[in-house]
Amino acid sequence: MNDLFTFAALGTLTGATAATLLATNVVGGLIGPNGDKARKWIALGMALALSYLTAAFADDAGPEKWIVAFFNGLVIFSAALGVNQLPPGNRQATSASPTQLAQGREPRYIRSWV
Repeated sequence: MNDLFTFAALGTLTGATAATLLATNVVGGLIGPNGDKARKWIALGMALALSYLTAAFADDAGPEKWIVAFFNGLVIFSAALGVNQLPPGNRQATSASPTQLAQGREPRYIRSWV
């Protein structure tokens, strides 16, 4: 566990997605609840920046790498946003046991910014 993030790891989908999610939630936590709308734009900017940075260091790719980098940035953003998850309003309600906290009162470390 010498390195948590390496440049090579940031060039992968998993690493770039994790970095985008982490940076967006940290910045959003510093801004506060009033900055929830800005989190989406911060995440998009971060995802595109990581994608273009990775493309800049790709030696064996032609000029089309910049077009591909744009779409890779959208993939990173979509993965960080959790596009594959259903919106909270469409999720089926689960029956809470008496030992669970009331719905909506759970402590949240990462808040949804969608």
